[in-house]
Amino acid sequence: MNTFPFTTNSFVKDIVNGLPKSSDLFKRLRIDFCCGGNISLSEAARQIGQNPDSILEELKALFEKSNVQDTDLEVWTNSDSSTIIDHVISHYHRATEEEFNTLGPYVTKVSKVHGDHHPELIKVHELFFALKKEMLDHLTKEEETVFPIIKKLEDGTIENREEAINLINELEKEHDHAGAILKELRQITNDFTPPSDACGTYRLVYKRLEELEGLTFMHVHLENNILFPRYY
Repeated sequence: MNTFPFTTNSFVKDIVNGLPKSSDLFKRLRIDFCCGGNISLSEAARQIGQNPDSILEELKALFEKSNVQDTDLEVWTNSDSSTIIDHVISHYHRATEEEFNTLGPYVTKVSKVHGDHHPELIKVHELFFALKKEMLDHLTKEEETVFPIIKKLEDGTIENREEAINLINELEKEHDHAGAILKELRQITNDFTPPSDACGTYRLVYKRLEELEGLTFMHVHLENNILFPRYY
């Protein structure tokens, strides 16, 4: 795991650049990370009457959460299906739901404010909310229908194996469609590269979209390449 890189002397804007999820914390604390981010965390905390060390501890917790990655995939290859399923739900489903819900208002704001001069943002808004609907429905389908069936496949209590395999195939098709939307998002944003005149929120949206892509890819990898092939 990477070492936490920030101190109370770090500038607010640099913290958001390095840890995009910190924008949610700063928004809650009413710390201006966009136009007023060119000050240290200590100064920002002083302005709102907060203890900078307490804020730093919250940032450390966010950093540790964001750095939970499956760098050693072999451990999942050797894990039973129930363990993988529980891991996917706790580490990917909940994080995906949270990110869609917290990032959505930023995507809407940027498209409204900058869409006239950057029409690609209107398309970003459209694709993001299409992806949100598809993925949230997909996560529900996995948890309520398909994952319980996979657990029955694992313990040999499944009644209709062919139907179960068909449901798994449906999930893979949904993964493919989500991947196609993410690919289009990457293309129209020039690999999530904001233009030179982009404001802080604009840049934040692109960075978090790229992180959402990575979160989705890892979720899909664990299912398509490790979990699902066990039952073909």
